[in-house]
Amino acid sequence: MTGLTETGRPAGRAVKDWLMTPWAVIALALLAVAVADAGQFGAIVSFAVRAFLSTLPYIVFAVLLIAGLKAAGAESVIAEAFKGRETKMIAMAALFGGLAPFCSCEVIPFVAGLLALGAPLSAVMAFWLSSPLIDPPTLLITAAALGWPFAIGKAVIAVALGLSGGFAIKAAMGAGRFRDPLRQIRRSRCGCGPDPFTGKPVWRFWQASERRETFRSELIGNGVFLAKWLALAYVLEALLVTYVPAAMIAGLVGGEGVVPIGIAALVGMPAYLNSYVAPPLLAGLMEQGMSNGAAMAFMIAGAVSSVPAMAAVWSLVRKPVFAAYIGLGVSGAIISGIVFQMVV
Repeated sequence: MTGLTETGRPAGRAVKDWLMTPWAVIALALLAVAVADAGQFGAIVSFAVRAFLSTLPYIVFAVLLIAGLKAAGAESVIAEAFKGRETKMIAMAALFGGLAPFCSCEVIPFVAGLLALGAPLSAVMAFWLSSPLIDPPTLLITAAALGWPFAIGKAVIAVALGLSGGFAIKAAMGAGRFRDPLRQIRRSRCGCGPDPFTGKPVWRFWQASERRETFRSELIGNGVFLAKWLALAYVLEALLVTYVPAAMIAGLVGGEGVVPIGIAALVGMPAYLNSYVAPPLLAGLMEQGMSNGAAMAFMIAGAVSSVPAMAAVWSLVRKPVFAAYIGLGVSGAIISGIVFQMVV
């Protein structure tokens, strides 16, 4: 006889459902490391934990902000701020993204909040594409390892990629695409009165029991959602950094021309290298024959479309938006590499 869980579902179905969760993937991946390569288990867990803890302040801030704004019914203010300003918002998002100190995973909580509160997908995409590429500390590290022309070129490319991606999404939305971008985080009503996109916000939400309940449910729901997917992202990052050798990458992207640039972008896409690790490594690869253009394409694709970033993006948006994000990131990396090689 098939057992039942407390919710009434068959036990086998409950196990199958659990195996499809990020927690299960994390547990099974770490179990595989513990069995096959026990010597690396501690280092991988430590890497993932440190990376997650470094992101935790961003998660806490984002979750508190989302919960407070949702409980207050602030969607109406957010929606009003974006009315008639989409073009300006795309430009500002691309520029601001170049100053925000977020990697491709750390930006996820803020993107989730922006989309959940009804921000235009075009402006969010502009920020999403430009933010992982450059920030003031990364600019200095890149300049130290690869020179100022490379660092400045990357900064310009970050803004250009954000702008092009934002306006591409704007054109696609004008043609009727991407009407409902979110997968799991919903533009939900707070349940405390009229439609929050038209109602008046109540900033002292803690004075109403219904709004306090909204705050609690949003805080828990979004907190668990972001924590589980970012934990998975950092475990994947630790595995990639540990088991993908730099020498193998160098063998694939050496040489001149357009083909190595395309290969570099495709290799850089799953090979996660954060903006602090990538410049010194790329300096060594360039000494082994990697071209400037291939190095730029590798860095751009790795920051925007790495496996950890794709896992987080996949959890957040629907398939067409995910495909657009990957397509814009990879094509932008290839075009950036070609242009940079022609100019420098």
